[in-house]
Amino acid sequence: MRTVIQRSVRCRTYPSLRGVLLGAALALFGAQVSAQTYPDKPIRLIVAFAAGGLTDTLARTLQPRLVEGLGQQIIIENRGGAGGTLAEAQLAKSAPDGYTILMSVDSVPANPHLFRNLGYDMFRDLVPVSMLAAVPLVLVVHPGVPVNNPQEFVTYARSGQKINYGSPGTGTSNHLNMEYFRGLAGIDMTHVPYKGGGPAMTDLLGGQVQALLISVTLAAPHIRSGKLRALGVAAEKRSSLLPQVPTFGEGGFPSMRAETWNGLFVPTGTSQAIVQRLHTEFGRAIRAPEVEARFRELGAETVMNSQAEFTAQLRSEHERLGKLIRDRKISAD
Repeated sequence: MRTVIQRSVRCRTYPSLRGVLLGAALALFGAQVSAQTYPDKPIRLIVAFAAGGLTDTLARTLQPRLVEGLGQQIIIENRGGAGGTLAEAQLAKSAPDGYTILMSVDSVPANPHLFRNLGYDMFRDLVPVSMLAAVPLVLVVHPGVPVNNPQEFVTYARSGQKINYGSPGTGTSNHLNMEYFRGLAGIDMTHVPYKGGGPAMTDLLGGQVQALLISVTLAAPHIRSGKLRALGVAAEKRSSLLPQVPTFGEGGFPSMRAETWNGLFVPTGTSQAIVQRLHTEFGRAIRAPEVEARFRELGAETVMNSQAEFTAQLRSEHERLGKLIRDRKISAD
């Protein structure tokens, strides 16, 4: 009798429970099948910056190995503009099926503080997969600036000399880390933003600005030719691309660490099985001998950390950069 009553109550109170359970089971089965057969069509890799730049070059270096590992074509789509936010918004609106993925840079954790109406939420709509590579930044000056290291640069600035420093744009890691150094050293400088590292470098070479914090990749040829003078690499250790240039730590500023990094993201809702497959295949690609050699040529260090490590780093950078941006009243709008 008790069994009959329980069945009767269950059917009367929850008439659609069987349907809900069946639907959930089918959805789970579908997700498992999808993950097992993934990928069965080409994958679109959105690169958050224009063709020819460092991020694009790294993506195209990985491309052949990714095709080999995933067994599908990797179609690179360059979506530059607004500090990577256009590409990030595009990813956020994409289907979470693993067929649209994003390679973006260190601006991701800063963008929510710089733009008022992004149209997406960094933590709600984007899933970090892994950091892929990191390139340290180096402080360079025009040869007309009579300094040779960070301490001399600070003394020069404190003496009342006017220093205009360039950057690839407002809110870039180059800009924000130069502002961090300005506060750390207690000096005054004027920020001159450009639309990319190339134009900023052109004006530095021409003497229109006096200083620039830029990737070792872009700076190395001009340092070697003597057209620019390197003061310090903002990294824990010297760059293999510029082994003769001391670090900021060696120059008396150990907390001055600045790099531009590239990382992989997918839309929220992507199954963990697909996320793990992408993590595995990108890891294999980045460890291929010819890929590692090319990355070294570009001054890039391969990273490939875990999803948890990358997520924790993004949250930490989001908080640190948010405070800096608020304190300096920086906005990209």
